[in-house]
Amino acid sequence: MRALPCLVAATAAAAVLLIPPAPLAQGHRPAATQEIPFAPPHASAVATPSSPNAWGGIRTGTEATLSERVANYRIEATLDPVRHTVAGRQQLSWRNRSDRTVNSVYLHLYLNAFRNGDSTFNTELRAQGLADGMGEGEWGYTDLRHVRQGGADVRWTFVQPDGGPATDRTVVRLDLPAGVPPGASTTLDIGFFDQLPRVTARTGHFGTFHLVAQWFPKIGVLELPGERGATTVRWNVHEYHTDSEYYADFGHYDVKLTVPQGYTVGATGALQGKPVANGGLVTHHYVQGDVHDFAWTADSRTAPPLRATWTGADGRNVDITVLYPPDYASNAAPVLEVTKKSLAYFAGKLGPYPYDTLTVVIPPYNAAHAGSMEYPTFFTTDSVHDPAPGTRDLYDLDFVTVHEFAHQYLQGILASNEFEEPMLDEGLNEYWNARMLGQRPASLPVLASLLYGGGAFAFGGFPGERFDSPREEPADPLGANAYDRLEGVGPVYSRTAVMLHDLQAQLGTETIDRAFREYYRRWRFRHPSVADLRETIAEVSGQRALVESVFAQQVYGVQKVDDRIASLDSEEVTPQPGYVVRQGKNVELTAETAAAAGGTLPFKTTVVVRRRGAAVPQTLVVTFADGSKETVQWNGAEPWRRYAWVKPVRAVSAQLDPERRHLLDTNKLDDTRTLAPDDGATRRWTLDFAAAVQALLALVVAI
Repeated sequence: MRALPCLVAATAAAAVLLIPPAPLAQGHRPAATQEIPFAPPHASAVATPSSPNAWGGIRTGTEATLSERVANYRIEATLDPVRHTVAGRQQLSWRNRSDRTVNSVYLHLYLNAFRNGDSTFNTELRAQGLADGMGEGEWGYTDLRHVRQGGADVRWTFVQPDGGPATDRTVVRLDLPAGVPPGASTTLDIGFFDQLPRVTARTGHFGTFHLVAQWFPKIGVLELPGERGATTVRWNVHEYHTDSEYYADFGHYDVKLTVPQGYTVGATGALQGKPVANGGLVTHHYVQGDVHDFAWTADSRTAPPLRATWTGADGRNVDITVLYPPDYASNAAPVLEVTKKSLAYFAGKLGPYPYDTLTVVIPPYNAAHAGSMEYPTFFTTDSVHDPAPGTRDLYDLDFVTVHEFAHQYLQGILASNEFEEPMLDEGLNEYWNARMLGQRPASLPVLASLLYGGGAFAFGGFPGERFDSPREEPADPLGANAYDRLEGVGPVYSRTAVMLHDLQAQLGTETIDRAFREYYRRWRFRHPSVADLRETIAEVSGQRALVESVFAQQVYGVQKVDDRIASLDSEEVTPQPGYVVRQGKNVELTAETAAAAGGTLPFKTTVVVRRRGAAVPQTLVVTFADGSKETVQWNGAEPWRRYAWVKPVRAVSAQLDPERRHLLDTNKLDDTRTLAPDDGATRRWTLDFAAAVQALLALVVAI
């Protein structure tokens, strides 16, 4: 998901409200003593690499299935688009991978985040100073209607693994009539009912449009020792936090969706045969293996879908479907085009796309909260008014489309834990987006002519990520979880992208590319941790000390980078008064005679560099009047260094980081000093001001 600016705010996940527990549903009893512990409520970046056989070990491609399927779902659901409800029934088959009998399992009921204002989600939202935005009749929820195991009723109770308010109902514990032995499987028959909320964070309805996501009871992940830092068997099943997303086991999904005639449906996976009509309703049957989620959309206003087939270098055909409302018809072709480019780019950089379908949804006007979201083989993008070449609108549309597609790899296939380690999903994603799209030029026809003499300015890319990233006083390590953040989840995107840019600059592009290809090869269809990424980069690059230093500074810790040139002096070296030896005799020179005897004098150039943050390897280049240069490496941890040269010419300038390897640096303007005045910075800031005014005028026109 692309972070919304309004969500980049102070988080209050650490606050716990003491609210009396809500009464249990009739006929349900409190849970027995917990046998298997939860993952820590405030878990974050893992420091210990996973064991080689975690989740069955590296997938070689010779296995019967792409993933180690743990949770399989057969779902039948019917949409009422007037009441915006979904009546569903599912068979959940779950395999116990552990070495002990499991007597209780845990399910996520994510839609209950929107049940009322007292959920963990909305409690944290208010603590950020934001409103839930729900009006009367706009709330949503999931109710369990029944749960049975082998025909026997299963009792349940709501729990709060992270210590959230007792009124939160996003996690439910099922106490099984029959325990599940090690290595065995069980099937749960579950009836459920969804009231979809008015479109809000990642799901809901607006008019006839329905994005049905996080809509079915989904089992948590039972992690084993050696997996993502676990030292014992544990349930990883966090409450639905405001700034977090999802984590689940891979499995096989067989889903039948029934909607009224006239509704266009798009979903995860491949449609099985033609939809079947019956009494004014139509059933669409979708199947997809080796995914960890399922989402779908239905709308009676969808225009005829735009379809195409993309063929990869491995010969695999991917059927692409773009769903869009008539009012955004101009968006469909650009979205299709950049989706094809994304398939080619990420297949080349990471590895082949392993599925046969890909569905892209452009949300309608006033349904922006349904945009910018990813699910396996299915994602929603942005919708803009003017996707013309050279416009900011087109860049935004391309960026969001690339971003949500990239999640097919950096969350869909690699399947990291977005609750605890959002850096592995959103952060890595943002880095690859910036690499693929780079900077884009856009004209400023009026203001550029007035303020900068015409031309264009560039936006996006890593300079854009740097602009969005907190640099002076970053508050949160990149490896912090999604919900314990002073500055919200936004810096996970931008600051991770800049950190990886800087690491790439030090390791080399070819090396970082090899490292990411190996990371994908090792961890596809598993569940890597931050430590697994760190280890892969360190091993492939052969520069463990550098990689571990960067991760210690920015991922497990949080340090600003702030190196600067404190001073640059280049003065003639005049002879000093006192005794000198002339023709074997001591001769005293006065100040006047010393100056007169100087002849052609050399220049002493002195540069002082200062450090007010993390120690990073720096390059200093000093340029002299005759065009010669002196280059030195500053690799120490000391807070300052002085460098000096005596040469027959005066220095012209001194520059730290001439290749701009360190975009995390707080201020790049103080990386350079010149002896003569230089108006380059002034002109650059003038252009930036022109861009800002242009954006403001565009906003005014749009309003």
